[in-house]
Amino acid sequence: MRTPKGRECPHYYADVQRWHVGKAECRLLEGQPDATRWTAALCASCPVPDIRRANACPNMVLEAHIGRRPWRFWERPRMLVRASCTRTHGPVADPYVGCGQCHETLNFVVAGEEVHQK
Repeated sequence: MRTPKGRECPHYYADVQRWHVGKAECRLLEGQPDATRWTAALCASCPVPDIRRANACPNMVLEAHIGRRPWRFWERPRMLVRASCTRTHGPVADPYVGCGQCHETLNFVVAGEEVHQK
């Protein structure tokens, strides 16, 4: 579903009827204590739509919470995301790329042009 900032997010849900947004929620925070602190304004700084657009690995699981990045006391609270892989059972350092074990690297081979002789 499209977030208020216009990005497509698989975890955002809003009850929309006749262009009126009723209850909106982030289903990534479902069952966590941070779910009550969530507002739609947090979607502006949330990295989840960009991560899902860059990496659609079915083995990657995202976990989120609301907080501040370390040593940045001047920032507003934001969505902080951790990623882990269910195949390798470990953390993913860069969720935009993935763990490096699930998908093989593609090698592109460009064939040379054939020379026609007369």
